[in-house]
Amino acid sequence: MPDMSAIKNTPEISFIDNKTVEDVRGEMVADYEEYMTQAQGVTVSLDRASVHRMILYAAAAQIYQAMQYIDRQGKQSLLKYSYSDYLDNLALFKGVTRNPATAATCTLRFTLAAERETATAIPQGTRVASSGSVYFATDEYAEIKPGSTAVEVAATCTETGSAGNGLTAGELSTMVDPVPYVASVTNTATTEGGAEIESDADLAERVFLAPGAYSTAGPEDGYLYHAKAYNPAIGDVVATSDQEAGTVDIVFIMADGAKPGPEMINGLKGYLQDKTIRPMTDLVNVSAPEEVPYAIGLTYYINRSDSAKAVTIQAAVAQAVADYQTWQRAIGRDINPSKLVAMVMETGAKRVTVTAPTYTAVAATKVSALQGEATVTYGGLEDD
Repeated sequence: MPDMSAIKNTPEISFIDNKTVEDVRGEMVADYEEYMTQAQGVTVSLDRASVHRMILYAAAAQIYQAMQYIDRQGKQSLLKYSYSDYLDNLALFKGVTRNPATAATCTLRFTLAAERETATAIPQGTRVASSGSVYFATDEYAEIKPGSTAVEVAATCTETGSAGNGLTAGELSTMVDPVPYVASVTNTATTEGGAEIESDADLAERVFLAPGAYSTAGPEDGYLYHAKAYNPAIGDVVATSDQEAGTVDIVFIMADGAKPGPEMINGLKGYLQDKTIRPMTDLVNVSAPEEVPYAIGLTYYINRSDSAKAVTIQAAVAQAVADYQTWQRAIGRDINPSKLVAMVMETGAKRVTVTAPTYTAVAATKVSALQGEATVTYGGLEDD
């Protein structure tokens, strides 16, 4: 699997030879003194409070600002540094464009109170809401046929982004636009697929993967690129293959760490079947990774000399534990308590005792999953 650290670990580049404003000031004063000495035939040395030195310093500040613009402009042509609109333009060289924000989707089931002898129309755009006022609208016109009592129809959240994700089956049950004879409505599975506009980090990763997609998706990089291009809500992706069987297995999770639902899995599988993506010899399978459960249980202590910062450190520890859960939720990443200890210690804690998790190797196509809530106990202050 390609490693984005290859970009992060490349040498730092400076298009102005790492010069500082002090360097520019010194060079300008030295040049002035040299030229004036040559012109006047006597040694010229500017006092620290000299008016001429102050003028040179003011000019140096403006020149250095211009140098910063030059340095930034040069770096925008490099994937390691590029951001925002600069990154969008750089990505175009690889035929990559930033994924726009997408709305969550689901399937709604409309049910009649009783069978009817005529068809019951469900207009396109019929809105259904959750108790939290998240709205979904049907994507197309549908009918409940005579003699039937229900029909299922695809629906999309009325706002883009992740706000529409995570509504479990049955949470969408309020008819915003009543339909005659329809007694109830519900979503059949958890809503998913909503994402904010693609971040700079995710776009840079796809640019890095793009060369693998220049042909059909035979290379590993190609499958990873196309999977992430399908929907920006897709997070970690792993592709493995069985050369003898001619199969390619794609496992993935969502950007928020959630397991993908059947609609997302089937959607990605259908997308990867496109003849411009899948080699004719590949049989592509798409699934959610099997989960390996783990728990978090720890107690931490703070130096007595840091008592004034105790509240701040406690908040930082809570954030560190949450960050560890995010870090741990990567396909194929071993469950590593040492990482948890390191992250908590970085907050300023004196020491940490961990009862869970224990180190557990995780297969390349599996992913760790926290069971229950993390148990984090503050043990109090201890002498340094």
